Amino acid sequence: MSRHVAALAGISVVMILIALDQTVVGTALPRMVAELKGFELYPWVAAAYLLTNAILIPVTGRLGDLHGRKPFLLTSILLFTLASVLCGLAQSMLQLVLARALQGVGGGMLIGSAFASVSDLFPETMERVRWQVMLSATFGIAAALGPMLGGWMTEHFGWRSVFYVNLPVGLLALPIVWRYLPRIVHRRQGASKAIDWIGVLLLTLAIGTLLLTAELGDRLGFASARFWGLVVLAFVLGGLFVRHQRGTPAPVIPPQLVADATVRRLGLLGALTGFNLFVLLFYSPLLLQGGFSMSPKQAGLMITPVLVCMTLGSIANGRLIPRVARPERLFSLGALLLVAGLFLLCGVSARSPSLFVLGVFALCGLSFGFQTPNLTLQTQAAVGREDQGAASALIQTMRTLGSMFGASLGGLVVSLIFGHAAAGMLATEGIGDATVSHLFESPQLLLRVPDQELLTTLARDQGFDAAALLVQAREGLVSGVHAAFAGCVVLAVVSFFLGRRLPPFARRVKRH
Repeated sequence: MSRHVAALAGISVVMILIALDQTVVGTALPRMVAELKGFELYPWVAAAYLLTNAILIPVTGRLGDLHGRKPFLLTSILLFTLASVLCGLAQSMLQLVLARALQGVGGGMLIGSAFASVSDLFPETMERVRWQVMLSATFGIAAALGPMLGGWMTEHFGWRSVFYVNLPVGLLALPIVWRYLPRIVHRRQGASKAIDWIGVLLLTLAIGTLLLTAELGDRLGFASARFWGLVVLAFVLGGLFVRHQRGTPAPVIPPQLVADATVRRLGLLGALTGFNLFVLLFYSPLLLQGGFSMSPKQAGLMITPVLVCMTLGSIANGRLIPRVARPERLFSLGALLLVAGLFLLCGVSARSPSLFVLGVFALCGLSFGFQTPNLTLQTQAAVGREDQGAASALIQTMRTLGSMFGASLGGLVVSLIFGHAAAGMLATEGIGDATVSHLFESPQLLLRVPDQELLTTLARDQGFDAAALLVQAREGLVSGVHAAFAGCVVLAVVSFFLGRRLPPFARRVKRH
């Protein structure tokens, strides 16, 4: 048991890598855009990571079932750490996006291996619940430090330092995992060690097409034949993937998982949860820095309650599961809290008291503490040990897909509303100068001091009030982010009702 606890400690260090990356980068991203320019690639910094992440999670999860998770976990730590260095060395937004895609490969392998490793170490469900608290607490503490750490490092050492922080963490995790994590294989006797690489290709094409559709929606226009052609192509590729999985002897996602109604419902809940969490963490820094003129450090401090209370919620969730009659209802409780938190967040303005904003973020964080752990725990309880990796990976993949669309569709909503507000503002003021119009094409203006200085110079030459325009532009950005949050309120309501339909948790606990 002591060896298993040491191995879990190593996995917890691995989770720190994932947690820091998800929160530190978001706080520093507005400064990255300000230095490297290219706001049009703002969503792609996240989307590129999430795309490769979503592809590698199910592949690694299945390979871990067939060959053991240890070699993939070790490889992922090395790859993730190397990619972090490349992110810090990026000299353009395109280079940063490409490095983030490589980092997503490592991150996908990490997630696909780490969560299933816990079920390997502690196969009994209620025992796993107790130890899951340790993993959740570690993740939450690291995530809670992320926004504050990211803001502080960005201000004092530059945004590149937020990627280099992964180096010591990776170097710490590697020897612990190497020494203590056992190599456990759950492959059925006589089963093939192969994996369906044609299925992997179809999955990659389907996810990539979905992402491309979401990203190009505002450029092509929703009435465009090319846009709807991409939508159809994405669904056709997805259908081909599902059909191919049913006929192959070595599926990436075993058909019995997709056939399980409970697993399907949990997968959908995972996608909704990932969408809402990512929009909250990704666009709150933009709201606070671009809309409310906060520094990265101030924004990081304001967002910290999300992650702190997410940790507290996860701990409370772990304590309540063995003690309540219907533990599956805890997910619905979290969804209900999220509805309230996001609804209040839609009304937050630059004049809102700081304590109120902190309280709203804390409520949102608490809600996710009751949602995210239950997705994995209930899925692992619903399947056999030989499918633990694939099932855990399926849920994480759905969360990642939800996050991917949260980044893309959130950016689409923010850009459309900001662009409409800026165009209307310039038309009202009678400003037709091409340089001024170019400055107001994206919220990048609100993050870059040189662009604001250029606007002030143009205003002095042309006789308009630059400060008043900036105030109106910030209002347009705030409206865009609020609209994205309002969409998340609707999805949180859907999650609540889906969560209420989960069957009793105890009936799905399978003894192995």
